[in-house]
Amino acid sequence: MKSLNEMWQLVCEQLKKNLGEVIYEVWFMPLEIISFDGTKAVIAAGEFMKKVIDQKFPGEISNAFKSVMGFDVDVVLIDPDEITKKEKTAEKAPAGASLSIEKNTFETFVVGPSNRFAHAAAQAVAATPGAAYNPLFIHGNSGLGKTHLLCAISEEIKAKTPEADIIFTRGEEFVNMIVTGIRQNGMVEIHEKYRNCDVLIVDDIQFIAGKESTQEEFFHTFNALTQDGKQIVLASDRSPKDIEILDERLRSRFEMGLIADIQPPDIETRMAIIRRKAKTLSLELPDDVIQFIAEKIRTNVRQLEGAVKKINALVNIEGAAINIAMAQNAIKDLMSDSQPVSAVVNNIIAETSRTFGVPQADIISKKKDAKTARARQIAIYIVREITDLTQKEISNYFGGRDRTTILYSVETVAKDAERDSSLKKTIDKIIKNVQQQ
Repeated sequence: MKSLNEMWQLVCEQLKKNLGEVIYEVWFMPLEIISFDGTKAVIAAGEFMKKVIDQKFPGEISNAFKSVMGFDVDVVLIDPDEITKKEKTAEKAPAGASLSIEKNTFETFVVGPSNRFAHAAAQAVAATPGAAYNPLFIHGNSGLGKTHLLCAISEEIKAKTPEADIIFTRGEEFVNMIVTGIRQNGMVEIHEKYRNCDVLIVDDIQFIAGKESTQEEFFHTFNALTQDGKQIVLASDRSPKDIEILDERLRSRFEMGLIADIQPPDIETRMAIIRRKAKTLSLELPDDVIQFIAEKIRTNVRQLEGAVKKINALVNIEGAAINIAMAQNAIKDLMSDSQPVSAVVNNIIAETSRTFGVPQADIISKKKDAKTARARQIAIYIVREITDLTQKEISNYFGGRDRTTILYSVETVAKDAERDSSLKKTIDKIIKNVQQQ
């Protein structure tokens, strides 16, 4: 990826993947990137569109940039009328700056004790789809390589059998598709597509939990594919038994194949990941810098790769010398304890969304159904627990609700957590995941 437009295209693809095609086309497709200087992206958005994105989708563009680039990017939305001639013509990613994006294959996956079993299972499935483990269910915390393995399976099967019909989607996309299909009488086409493919790969499958119509559709899709010997691969941030409000029929089917978990990598694996990423960027990192990064970032592979990308950007953009001090500067924004408060809040909302199967946009919206309201209360409680934000400041992140609503949410969840050990365990898991990001 050597141009501004290529980078923006990857960001747009990530937005579409995260939010679904309909939301992307309405609110994000019209956006235009103006400049990028390695740390800040300037994007043209009309006044109304900017207001909607700020209110309904805070942090989504930044999250998409981080997924593509591997490090935090400051996103500035600006009205086209306010864009200066200089900003319109400046493509500020400097010549020679390497922003290459490598494919997620088995060859680029670093194997260690924490992921060896999941890696071997994925290779077996890719070698003999439908015959080895069906379904293959991979679970683990965010940023440990689940999506990498799913992509690797897809790439391997494509290479060996180019004619194979492979569908790769995410739980939230599947939910949105079913909702749209029901509204527009398009379920026949969905049945035809999903029940006749050769390989179905679904990332973040936990999102379908609690969605009655979606679970019903996935149940029949699952049965149709497995009965025909077609391969299903699923990934989640938790094991089937820990996915709340999941239909028991689906839970039993998810458990009928092979379940493989991925744990945080040990220091040797972390160092190997850093070396491999540096090699792909033609970046020479001293051993002490590699060890420093590996000791500081312990639980998230994505952050390790992001640190290397950030160092590469600093070298190309600023000509910085690679040493411990420079590495410390590169990783400070990746460390949970130094993240901007806004990033922490967005992570809390994202984790709560994943845990309870409620879209992030709904959590900060005015929706009042019981499931959404409960997820919102828990997100508010966690924000109050692990940040120093005032009630008024918290309300700004949740649609401007009055302070009494914030106080009520905090007190209600606190009392419920005291009585319900399962709820307390769920809250602790969300906090742990947020702090590991």
